[in-house]
Amino acid sequence: MAVHNTEIASFFERIADLLEIEDENPFRIRAYRNAARTIRGSTVSMSYLLKQGKDLSTLPNIGKDLAEKIQLIVETGDLPLLGEIEARTPPTLSDLLKVQGLGPKRVRLLYKELDINTLEDLRRAIQSGKIYTVKGFGEKTVKALMERINSYSTEEKRTKWLLARDIARPLLEYIKQCEGVRKVMLAGSFRRCKETVGDLDILVTAKESKKVMECISHYDEISNVVSMGSTRSTVILDCGMQVDVRVIAPESYGAALVYFTGSKPHNIELRKLAQKLGYKINEYGVFKQDKHIGGKTEEELYKKLGLNYIEPELRENTGELAAARNGSLPQLISLKDIRGDLHCHTNATDGHCTLSEMASSAREKGYEYISINDHSKRLTVTHGLDEAQLLEQIRQIDKFNAKSDDIVILKSIEVDILEDGSLDLSDSVLKELDFTVCAVHYKFNLSQQKQTERILRAMDNPYFTILAHPTGRLINQREAYEIDMQKLMMAAKQRGIILELNAQPDRLDLNEIHCKTAKELGVKLVISTDAHSQNDFDYMLCGINQARRGWLEAENVVNTRSLKELRKLLKRK
Repeated sequence: MAVHNTEIASFFERIADLLEIEDENPFRIRAYRNAARTIRGSTVSMSYLLKQGKDLSTLPNIGKDLAEKIQLIVETGDLPLLGEIEARTPPTLSDLLKVQGLGPKRVRLLYKELDINTLEDLRRAIQSGKIYTVKGFGEKTVKALMERINSYSTEEKRTKWLLARDIARPLLEYIKQCEGVRKVMLAGSFRRCKETVGDLDILVTAKESKKVMECISHYDEISNVVSMGSTRSTVILDCGMQVDVRVIAPESYGAALVYFTGSKPHNIELRKLAQKLGYKINEYGVFKQDKHIGGKTEEELYKKLGLNYIEPELRENTGELAAARNGSLPQLISLKDIRGDLHCHTNATDGHCTLSEMASSAREKGYEYISINDHSKRLTVTHGLDEAQLLEQIRQIDKFNAKSDDIVILKSIEVDILEDGSLDLSDSVLKELDFTVCAVHYKFNLSQQKQTERILRAMDNPYFTILAHPTGRLINQREAYEIDMQKLMMAAKQRGIILELNAQPDRLDLNEIHCKTAKELGVKLVISTDAHSQNDFDYMLCGINQARRGWLEAENVVNTRSLKELRKLLKRK
């Protein structure tokens, strides 16, 4: 059974959560979190590296002890240490950490004083009033906590796109090796690059469908075969994900790809259009009466309906059919359009690599520029940069740029937007930077009016350049904070401020609706990875996926421009 990087990272993240609740050594906790980030961000699986004889202790943030633990997980699918910690600290406590406003100290306090182990325990303690006996839980705090519990879903979460890709890759490679297979394609929400994916839909063309079904049944990551027919099978993988595999005729390949890619509302509109033209369409093709007249390719199907080809990311019934009919579909941005990354961290704060190491990885991407955006002091307390340290980093960047002839590091910082709307560093220091990336990192529970006013006041600062991860949401973990996005976008446009599409798979913030609105309003955008390690630069793909779903073109995104053009765009109005 193959063990994916995300599963290994989850072991370490869960250990870190529980150790934090136990008030363990912060350096030990940080070691597990850093290792998890390295593993999750690696584009090569740990299983593969071990098979190749790679010494994992040479990887960033992976020492000998953690390398041995990774090997144990890969070989056995388990880690006894986690079981030992869960034996003394209820594992359900880590779920409480996912509720906004409940940090490790509060979770520990609730557990010790009221024996609260689960979200339901917490709900009962609030309803009975017992929670008020615990220090620090006043009426205002408890009311906000109850609202967050009610909005927090304990249902099984959909799989994030990047993890779904990692799960699908080896399965696709396996199917390609099955006898007689010609084409293999992922469809469904994965192909539309949705932020999260439910099931995996795989379409196959092959000489003999029965041989393909038989081959798939022997895939070593299948935990349960739900059904197995001559042309379709449904299986459950060890990770819990359902996979539907269909073998289709070559002449129906395009029609099936459109049908199973979706979305459902998009397909309904296609069928309505076909009916108006006197056709019928389904997963088998385009038909005039009973005659098959198209559907071998997607392009052919759309053309029969009088439409230009519609990219999968746009198939959500949000105006794409009208645009395809009148020739106004966007020329969607692609990965090759990106010329630099404007949100990166180093080991000066919470990153894992040096300034030069980050620049080296960006150089390998073919980037013309990156920026270094370590955190300001107040945010991370002991690990942020104070003003003197930031000035020293500026000098280091100047030295690097003086010697570099193929990539430029821009001087920046991720500066905290404080509750009153001021920035965490003085203007006298901020003016020494090329630009700033400004972010909300605490006080997420303010009212919509107060949160919006907080950011608007910050935008009034002449050194405010980019608003990072504008809604603060974490997919499957934390809801977006309340904010008037329309008002913020209008203010950004008036001031020449850029909004960030943060490409971290946990964030993807802005969402596709906000991206499309920003484009329509003429607000400048940037796609940034928020990279904390060299591998994190690969997250740019996730940002591009989101941008394409938001109808963005290269001209809407500032880091598709040359350095000379970018410098002009970074200047405030």
